[in-house]
Amino acid sequence: MNLTKEKINDFSVININGRIDSTNYAEFEKQINQLFSSGETNIIINCKELKYISSSGLRVFLIARKKATAVNGKLHLCEMHPSIKEIFVISGFSTIFDIFETMEEALQQ
Repeated sequence: MNLTKEKINDFSVININGRIDSTNYAEFEKQINQLFSSGETNIIINCKELKYISSSGLRVFLIARKKATAVNGKLHLCEMHPSIKEIFVISGFSTIFDIFETMEEALQQ
């Protein structure tokens, strides 16, 4: 897994490349926690290059959602590969998260 961060307008954007699984979910969680600890409230997670996500990775997404809600922030997900989106649908997470087809749509909300 490779994570890059950038600031676009009022959002901190995390771009994920690779897999989030039991071997690396802690690093992903650490990056998310650092954003919230530094005062960021609006986050977009770009899943364009996310190839696989395990239940450990889903847990980190859920924790991030709860943290965003606690600070009246936004957590948007975008550009999901169909197989990743299917995991979110099957798990019921698609009803919890704001999932957008494009980065532009996520930035406008």
